[in-house]
Parts: sequence; structure tokens; C-alpha cells
Amino acid sequence: MSQEYNIDMKTFIAKSFCTALFTASLTWVAQAQDVKDLKDYYQNYFPIGIAVNVRSLEEPQADFIKKNFNSITAENDMKMGPLQPKEGIFNWKNADRIVDFAFKNNMKIRGHALCWHEQAGDWIFVDKNGNNVSRELLLERLRTHIHTVVNRYKGKIYAWDVVNEAIDDNPNNLLRKSKWTEIIGDDFIEKAFEYAHEADPNAKLFYNDYNSERPEKVERIYTLLKQLKDKNIPIDGVGLQAHWSIFEPSRSELEHAIQKYSSLGLEIHITELDVSIYKWEKEKRAKRPNESDEYTPELQKAQANKYQMFFEVFRKYKKNITNVTFWNATDKYTWLDHYPVEGRKNYPSLFDINAKPKAAFWKVVNF
Repeated sequence: MSQEYNIDMKTFIAKSFCTALFTASLTWVAQAQDVKDLKDYYQNYFPIGIAVNVRSLEEPQADFIKKNFNSITAENDMKMGPLQPKEGIFNWKNADRIVDFAFKNNMKIRGHALCWHEQAGDWIFVDKNGNNVSRELLLERLRTHIHTVVNRYKGKIYAWDVVNEAIDDNPNNLLRKSKWTEIIGDDFIEKAFEYAHEADPNAKLFYNDYNSERPEKVERIYTLLKQLKDKNIPIDGVGLQAHWSIFEPSRSELEHAIQKYSSLGLEIHITELDVSIYKWEKEKRAKRPNESDEYTPELQKAQANKYQMFFEVFRKYKKNITNVTFWNATDKYTWLDHYPVEGRKNYPSLFDINAKPKAAFWKVVNF
């Protein structure tokens, strides 16, 4: 072989290698461009939302939220107690900032929540002597609060969780016993929806609750919703909180709930989605000795498969489901950390502690 031929062969090989490398690079870039942000995979289905607080709106979290979500819910800053801790004194700062952030970034805004038995502020139920107020005065305070809040964000917040968690945990009862039922009676729910509709006739109004796929609770929630519909109370939908786990609900339970609620002509929002790797424990407790909270490959796989099933159902019922909102953006900080088990870490999100997509993410977007 001549030296000239040998040089030409080396040149040919080098050029071929460069061409192959360039082609591979183009392929990689094309594949990378095919990887979209979470919300973009569902642009033809429903908005993908996230619960936030004002710390979430600081970089780099803000950029992550803008990239992956197109709907926002205030985690705590629009609840009655945080908004109006004393009569007539409203803390608008955090709520305003959240609304402004969403509006500036062309994101939908869900309001949460106008009436709840928790975080209501004790002042609303008592007079200056600490005694229960009259039914009439409590209704007036409820109406004033709802009108003030809903009117402030009229035209910006398109949907409100009007009443939150009114169904009792005891299957023998319909409504939870609370100061609302004690002083006003069961019709406090009807009044709350009427007041919200008065304040903004164009807003979508939702009833929101947890365990809303468990068969016995489905029936009781359905009973309440049907009562409201039969009385022509202005209600547009039901929020399924969706604090689920790798153990529940089953596909059949979830589909049954969606079909049951939709039969009343109501929209469905998935309002507080996360998938715990542990079975639900109602009572708080300390972490037991030698109790592991390791996020094993087996748990990751089980969680990914559960998320896949949930979103298969969501897509199947896209005509009924008009919003899916997660309660935690990443596994770095979640409300399930140390709750209800003190000292135990949970991993309920689609993104890991470094905000990188998990196996569950790919199960959700590959369809």
C-alpha cells in the first residue's frame, strides 16, 4: 500500500467518523427537542396545574413552574384564615403576588378555598364575649368574606373551590359536624355557592373533597351534589383531591367515581394530585425504629405504573376532566414529608429532589 493511499484512507476514515458523529449529534438534538415540558404533552387534553406558595415564585423554582405547568392554585394563601385573620382585615400580599405571577405568565388560576371547617379563623364564629354568633350574623360574615375575595379576583380566577371537605369521615353521617353546621345548619353549603355566584357569575364553582373515589364516600358525595343540583344551586363541578398512593384507588374505583359525578352534568377537576409510596395512615405517629423510607427501585416502578394508570383514565375521560393539578412540584419538599409519620420522607411527585423527571414522568408523557 502506497503512503499516498494510506493517507487518503486515513482522511476518508476521519471524514467518515466526523460525518457519523455529526449525524449522531443531529439525531440527539432532534430527540432532545422531542422532549417537551409536562404541560405541552397535554395541550390537547387539559391544563396541568401546580399548588404554589410565594417562595415557589422565586428562581429557580419559578422558571421550573412556568416551563411545566399552565395552571396555578394557591396552597394556603387564599384560605379564609390566612386571608382574613381578623374581621375586616385582609392579607392580600401573598394572594396578589400569586395571581399576578399567573396572570403575567398566561396561566389559569384556581381559587382554593372559600369555605372550610379548618383554617377559618376562630373570630368568624364568635361574638366579642366568645359566644357563638347567630345564624344570621355568621351568614353575613360568610357572604362578606366570599364577596370581598371573589370580587377582588373577578376576571382572573376562573374556578373556585367554594366548599372544601364537608362530607364526614364517618360513613354513617352525610355532613361533617363543624361550626358551620352547628350555627348555620346544613344549608351553609348552598349559601356559600350562592354567594360565590353572586360575586362572579362567570366563575366555575366546585365542591372539593378527599377519598372521593372510595366507593362508600362516592355515594355520599354524590348525594350531596345531587341535592345541590336538584335545588338549582349554582355548582359547576367537583374536585377530586387525589391524594393517592401506590395502593389506591384502583382503575375501576376511579372510573366509577368519574362516571358517577359526571352523570350529574358536572365537570371534574383533579385538584391536589400526588402518589404516596406508603399506605395512608389517618393517625399521626412517630417513625418506628428500623422503619425504612428508602425509595427503592421496586417502589419507583410501582409508583410509575400507578401514575401511568391514572393518566390513562384522565385521558379517557378528557371530556369530563377539565383540569389536573399536582400538589407538589418535586420531591424536594412535600406536604407528605413527616406527615402523618414524623421523620419519614415521601417521594410523591413526578420530579425528583433535583427537579429531574422520574420514571413516573415518562410513564405519564409517553402515550
